[in-house]
Amino acid sequence: MTDNRPIYVRLPNWIGDVCMALPSLQLLLETRRPVVVCARPWAKALLSAYALHGFIPMTGKWRADRRAVAAFKAMHKHTGYNSPVGLLLPDSLSSALVFRLAGIACAGYRDDGRSLLLRWPINKPRPRPHAVESWYGLTRTAIMQWRFGQPAMPAPPSLSLPLRPEARQQALNALDEAGLTGRSFVLIAPTATGLHKGQIKVWPHFAALTQRLQATGLTVVMCPPPNEREAALANAPDAICLPAMPLDAFVALTQTAALVICNDSGVSHLAAAGDALQITLFGVTHRERTGPWSEHAVCLGEMGRWPELDNVAEKAISLAAQ
Repeated sequence: MTDNRPIYVRLPNWIGDVCMALPSLQLLLETRRPVVVCARPWAKALLSAYALHGFIPMTGKWRADRRAVAAFKAMHKHTGYNSPVGLLLPDSLSSALVFRLAGIACAGYRDDGRSLLLRWPINKPRPRPHAVESWYGLTRTAIMQWRFGQPAMPAPPSLSLPLRPEARQQALNALDEAGLTGRSFVLIAPTATGLHKGQIKVWPHFAALTQRLQATGLTVVMCPPPNEREAALANAPDAICLPAMPLDAFVALTQTAALVICNDSGVSHLAAAGDALQITLFGVTHRERTGPWSEHAVCLGEMGRWPELDNVAEKAISLAAQ
């Protein structure tokens, strides 16, 4: 009997982390087995161009998530010889508990006291690599332990997110409605949610940068999500503000921009997923672990030291002119 067991993969909970997990998802799809993604609801739009066997929205509440996974598994008759294997990219105990109680034998990193819940516990690499490399290595090891093949190493140099034509059209429609069709523009993202070890993750000079770029004739645009719109308008009041759009359409927007300028945040990884030219600004995080995985990303600043306005403006004007 042909072994075509499906793979259930639990993706991380943050936008940037899901982007950095894209090479791992592609690796799973290359096994030519049905792949079911378990992730936060917003990830469905981002992954809409992948040929997935299914998408199960996760709430972060383990009881509800267990029920959702078990119901999908039962509906698709993933039992007996067709029982799935699971891959956990998050390190949390709750993610392992959800799969274990839903009857899915899974692989994942040993962490958070969860080894007893894993069929295939895998040691974390030392020294700690970039997140893309870490998850890619975990995925590759799991595939080999399942005897589903021997995937290539190392991780690819880009995230290479595929996009539906509809996503590209949504981005173009938003630009048309704003009177920007055919115009070159710089896309900024002057917000970042939450704190990092108690520190604000937003570079403090987006308003001044917007004025500098506009003074050279550049059009400056932003497209924040609804919950960040007020903060974006406060941080860069002179920029043109587009209405919010689904994540895959936003990636298409980054590809249309002459340049993307953002904090070390989800937008940086969305731009990397679209292989867009970008400047990512660091001040309270380490680029070595979570910086944009892209050959078209310029990183300015470092942990403990934001880049100066003059340096960012000079680099932005130079890159936007390319």
